[in-house]
Amino acid sequence: MILDTDGSKPIYVQIAEWIETEILKGNLKQDEKVYSQYSLAEMFTINPATAAKGLNLLSDENILYNKRGLGKFVTGEARELIMDKRKNQTLKGLLLEAAIEAKQLNVSDAELIQMLQGIMTNLKGDAK
Repeated sequence: MILDTDGSKPIYVQIAEWIETEILKGNLKQDEKVYSQYSLAEMFTINPATAAKGLNLLSDENILYNKRGLGKFVTGEARELIMDKRKNQTLKGLLLEAAIEAKQLNVSDAELIQMLQGIMTNLKGDAK
């Protein structure tokens, strides 16, 4: 992953989202130790305090838990929490943007739904 240092999203949020994606992909599993702030800092060439802030964000959301003296680990409900968060925040936000753009372009509800169904069908075909 390459961090977007010029974007509007803070680096610590990007680090947290990267760890979330690693959990969703199954690269980090329940009760598995995640990268330390120092290894993240080295991996992404960032300040360890920034990496720690990303880890703490995930701890605050109950995606990670701390074992004193050992580091941070993935919670049992991490995967479900991440999926719920991304559905309710990210996906809804993207759909809202698409709906606003569709309204500006006078695209009907039926057309928009048909477009989405076509995209979903294509994605299912790509997965085969």
